[in-house]
Formats: sequence, C-alpha cells, structure tokens
Amino acid sequence: MTTPAAPQAHEHPQANVPGGLLGYYESPIPIRRATLGDAIASEWTKIRSVRSTLWTLGVMVVLMVAIGLMSALLIAAADTDLAGEPVVALGFFGVLLGSICVITLGVLTIGSEYSTGMIRTTLTACPSRARVLTAKAIVFFLLAFVITTVTATVVAVFQTAILGGGIDSGSVWLRATVGVGLYIAALGLVSLAVGAIIRHSAGAITVMIAVVLLPLVLALFMFSDSLRDLQRFLFEYSIPNQLGALYGSTVTETGPSGWEPLLLMLAVAAVAMGGAYLALDRRDV
Repeated sequence: MTTPAAPQAHEHPQANVPGGLLGYYESPIPIRRATLGDAIASEWTKIRSVRSTLWTLGVMVVLMVAIGLMSALLIAAADTDLAGEPVVALGFFGVLLGSICVITLGVLTIGSEYSTGMIRTTLTACPSRARVLTAKAIVFFLLAFVITTVTATVVAVFQTAILGGGIDSGSVWLRATVGVGLYIAALGLVSLAVGAIIRHSAGAITVMIAVVLLPLVLALFMFSDSLRDLQRFLFEYSIPNQLGALYGSTVTETGPSGWEPLLLMLAVAAVAMGGAYLALDRRDV
C-alpha cells in the first residue's frame, strides 16, 4: 500500500484559499474620489504652516497699522486741515506698502513649490492641475482679503478716533475697508498667476513690483508735450492712483473712480489666472 505524498516544502498551506493571503483583508479607510474641498484643505495646511505666510502678512499688518496711526497722529499734532478729504484716506500709504507683502506671498504660494520641486509631489497627489491652482487661488484670496479688510477697518477706526470730527459716509467706509481688501486680494491673485507662469519666485516678484510702481514712475518723468496723453493714462490707471480712488482721494481729476478700480483689478486677475491655467496645463513641471 502506498502512502500519500507529503506536501512539497514550497507549497503554502493557504495557497488554495480564494484570494490568497490577502483574500480576507479589507482596508478600514473609505475609498472615494478626491474633491476640490480636499485640495482646499491641503492648500490651507500648506499656507498656514510655512513661515513665509507669517512673515509677509505680519509685516503687512505692522506697516498698515504703524503708518496709518502715525499719519493720523502727525496730522493731529500739526492741527492740519484735511480740506474735505476723507479721514480714512490716510490708510492709503500703509496699504500701498503692505501690498508688496501680499504680492510676495502670492508669488511664493506657488513659486516656492517650483523652486523646491514640491510641485511634483503636489501634482502626483492631485493630478488635476486645474483643481490644484483653483484651490491655491481660493485659499490665498480669502486669506489676503480677510487680513487686509480687518486691518484696514481697525486702522480706519483709530484714525477717526484720533482726528475726531465728522464720520465719513458709509460708501467711503465700505470702499476703504471691504473694497480695499478685495482689491489687494485680487492684486495678490495676479501675483499668484504670474508666479505660475514664470515659475521663478524672484523673477515674478520683480515683475509684480514693476507693475505696481513703474507706470507711476515713468509718468513722473514724461516732460514732453507729445507724451501728455500717455502720461495722463499712466497716472490714471497706475495701481497707486486706483487705490487712492477707492479711498476717495486721487492724484488726477479723471480716470477710474468709485468701485471702478476694483472691477478693473478683478478683470486683470481673471485674465492672468486664465493664462496661469493654460500655462500649467500645457507645460511640463
């Protein structure tokens, strides 16, 4: 009588179990499609955990508060008549300098990922490039808008308290707080888009600073009569003059006024973001 053959050494006792060794394992992590909300949560974690956010927005707040209060205190000490100018217009100088900080953060929001190579990891985790850029834009825009609006409001309250007198109209307050916050956040979006297109932080920041300051500087040195129309155009549509228009105080009698500067900046931001989407989709990382 023959005895049954012993199992071969290389045969696993569960080799015939359906599914093999992993046939009975089920991951406790739910599997679902990634959404824009997931990308927003990821970008929020990034932007609040890097030092550049704290430094840039912190410096912006310090500049807006220090320059705004110092301007009000100097005018109060000198007993200067504002000649009908809105009191909240004194916040213009701090916002103009603070905008450089927002520009810097806007570029770094995406430019730093290209400089470190982190963009490859980001796009591996979220292959939808449009979703990544949209999430970055939403998080950055809301953060810049909230910080700028709150700071501008605080400065305006203190300026009014220091200088006393009448209270500016509601429309002036709305433009000098919410309007300025939206304008600076939209300017930051332009910076983010330029950073996505150029993919070099220092280069993109330089370009944006030139966009803010160069038109006004060029206009100051146009002495020829043949350049008067161009000079007036550069004055009227320069970013400092548009910011002044939101405060109700401009260097020219013509040009954008009221809410028009905000609409113009939102249109520029839309065009710039369109170019950024196109560049991110067509070019390799």
